[in-house]
Amino acid sequence: MTKPIELTELHWLLAITQSIDVGVVVLDRQYHVKVWNSFMENRSGVAPLDAHDRSFFELFPEVDRAWFSTRVENVATLGTPSFTIWEQRPYLVRFDNYQPITGQEAFMYQNTTLFPLRSANNQVEHLCLVIYDVTDVATNRRQLLKVNQELQKLSSTDRLTGLYNRGHWEEALKFEYARHVRYGNMSSLIMFDIDHFKKVNDTYGHPTGDKVIQSVANVVRELIRDSDICGRYGGEEFALLLPDTDKAGGQILAERLRQTIESMTVKHDGKEVRFTISLGVADLARPLADHKELIEHADQALYASKKGGRNRVSVYG
Repeated sequence: MTKPIELTELHWLLAITQSIDVGVVVLDRQYHVKVWNSFMENRSGVAPLDAHDRSFFELFPEVDRAWFSTRVENVATLGTPSFTIWEQRPYLVRFDNYQPITGQEAFMYQNTTLFPLRSANNQVEHLCLVIYDVTDVATNRRQLLKVNQELQKLSSTDRLTGLYNRGHWEEALKFEYARHVRYGNMSSLIMFDIDHFKKVNDTYGHPTGDKVIQSVANVVRELIRDSDICGRYGGEEFALLLPDTDKAGGQILAERLRQTIESMTVKHDGKEVRFTISLGVADLARPLADHKELIEHADQALYASKKGGRNRVSVYG
């Protein structure tokens, strides 16, 4: 037989409940508040006497009533605790965040535990909700994720242009080639570079040359689709992968790029520079040994444009 809790022990338990740095709320089966500790008072601004016997949903109208009610019924029926973490649901009740170190967060991130409280008749007539402030953990995790995302972006991006670097777009080309081998999907590749770029550097200086390269990258970003992948091949040479596009479609985009760049003027440090590009297009229509062969075909088409007088588009085959 369970020994009844003595008055002194009950006093200790109440003192502990009031002093611990977690929210403690006891609800009856009608969601009326029966216990409301100092954590809840300090964060909500509602005193225990004012919270007593009020509906939990009246106190916190932001709570998803259907979701929370289902959770309570499951705990009461099964007699086992239920947990939520901030990754699943950032908070149950919206409290402002007052932590000085993690003060940049607009609200308190929370983990919660809901467990049954059995009465003397062994029935679950009350439930205890415990709310943990995990804002510091959530903030650190989110900042770490952001840093990792930035590092991932840096590892796949060319710093001068903001386009993908050679390693990234070549991996994308490998994927498209594998997709073609398995499913027959068509893709095309455009290789292009800036005509007489050495002369631009020698005449106007390397900072202006960098501005020219950046301007080409900006034009490409404006003209391509979200699914297209453009990267810097090296120096003034670029590669543009067009998934689900044959060489005819590639030729149309290549000609649009050529015309746009031919008509533009780059202004930098008081200087005006006009320049052109040469382009080569190839696709996966011909049997290839691997993805590198497609690069070779597009590069051969680019060479044909150079040999033919520059400022033009050539298509392999």
